[in-house]
Amino acid sequence: MNKKHLKEFLDEKVLQYNRPEFIASDPIQIPHQFNKKEDVEISAFLTATIAWGNRKSILKNSNKLMQLLDNSPHDFIMHASEDDIASLSGFVHRTFNGDDLQYFVKALRYLYTTHGSLETIFSENSTTTSTQAAISAFKKEFFSLPHLPRTQKHVSDPLKNSAAKRLNMFLRWMVRDNSTGVDLGIWKNISTSALSCPLDVHSGNVARKLKLLNRKQNDGKALAALDKALRSLDPKDPVKYDFALFGLGVFERF
Repeated sequence: MNKKHLKEFLDEKVLQYNRPEFIASDPIQIPHQFNKKEDVEISAFLTATIAWGNRKSILKNSNKLMQLLDNSPHDFIMHASEDDIASLSGFVHRTFNGDDLQYFVKALRYLYTTHGSLETIFSENSTTTSTQAAISAFKKEFFSLPHLPRTQKHVSDPLKNSAAKRLNMFLRWMVRDNSTGVDLGIWKNISTSALSCPLDVHSGNVARKLKLLNRKQNDGKALAALDKALRSLDPKDPVKYDFALFGLGVFERF
């Protein structure tokens, strides 16, 4: 398949999967439940953080997490007492547990108090061609409070060769416009041209079959190579092809 035909094929798949019906089985449905900007971004960040494993389990535990935050995550984070935060201790999703969640609440409160918005932290460190340094800077700031070392594994660092799949997915949700009713598009200060594909086993395997990626590992180097390939197809909105790669992998077993 030459580049022209490949682009036509992937563009067709983007149109097929980048539509509201996609939301029914996807974790992005969680932030779609909210209207307040801070609630949207907090629910998206927390949902993305636990978005690995069985999709039904992700949705179940993400909804449970919102219930624990009184379905008003920003208000809970900003005003929760120590007893309120301690009540989160029983939450578990795979290796993300109550200790991790309690720290996440405290760290998010710190970020909103000092920066006013999660968008500010990411936008200050993004360029028109990459958000990867911004993700790394976010992690550094996020873990600036005393914390258990184990909790750091739940926020990836691209500058340490991580593909940072969940944070790149979170940024796609926040930045890409909502014209199709899927992505949320509430952040206006980061360019879609800077976004990276949320690289996982599904998108990686499809990318290799389509000769968009040669590297076997799904790591930071693989992400850089995939980004280069996708930007050659659409430099303004390369991450739209996440819908095509993911849909082909998960729904079509391509």
